[in-house]
Amino acid sequence: MDNTVTWFEVATDDPEGAERFYGGLFGWRFGARFEGEQLDYRRIAYAGSDDEVGGLYNTNGDFPSHAVFHVQVADVTRSCEQAESLGGKVVFSSVGEGTTDFAYIRDTSGSLFGIFHGKAV
Repeated sequence: MDNTVTWFEVATDDPEGAERFYGGLFGWRFGARFEGEQLDYRRIAYAGSDDEVGGLYNTNGDFPSHAVFHVQVADVTRSCEQAESLGGKVVFSSVGEGTTDFAYIRDTSGSLFGIFHGKAV
């Protein structure tokens, strides 16, 4: 459903440690690793559910660890333009590069969040 938080992401340079922490604390399950040349992304499911609701991203130390939510939108380009007109800043966007268009945006207080259209990462 558009304009709702439908995905979250935890990014860290210690994905095994994050799996132990979040798995032990909340019972989250990790699997379906997508490993490529520069991508180690593991899908997250809540305890007792097979639905994938988030991802664990291995940053390999390339940028700071973070946790961020993602909002599904009808049009990433339009939403980026609207965010900037409201005082936000588009930090990164990838539109038309694959099956999922997405962007990271900082709101007016500097908080980072993501938007996407298509299938969640």
